[in-house]
Amino acid sequence: MKRQLPYHGWCFVCGNENPHSIGITMFVDDDGVLTSEFTLNEAHQGPPGHTHGGASAAILDEAMGLVVWAAGHQVAAVNLEINYHKPLPLKQPLSLAARISQVDERKIFSVGEIRLADSTVAVSGRGIYVVAPHLFEQVKLKSEGG
Repeated sequence: MKRQLPYHGWCFVCGNENPHSIGITMFVDDDGVLTSEFTLNEAHQGPPGHTHGGASAAILDEAMGLVVWAAGHQVAAVNLEINYHKPLPLKQPLSLAARISQVDERKIFSVGEIRLADSTVAVSGRGIYVVAPHLFEQVKLKSEGG
């Protein structure tokens, strides 16, 4: 069973309060795999007719980090590796998947990929995330009225 992950306010990738957000809706299943289907447009363009590499990197960063958050870890990215295999076209359906690949004492590793409509992997990535709840204490205090 899939559950939709919450939108994150002003997030560049999945924020529903940010008018410039890419606006991706993400889901996680019972096995902890994050997925999404989306289409990018001219606002995300790099080379004519194709997505900017920074947009696809941001999407993978968000997905690989969010899958770790969905597993209950408050983390921050410390390393991202993005591999571009094929250009991402604009105005065509794309799919996204991410999962945790390894959990150490303080580091959590995840992997992700963006696929074209024919299931070809266009962009893949690997992220290393470090448990860092102290970075989010101020956010928690603000939401509690402190």
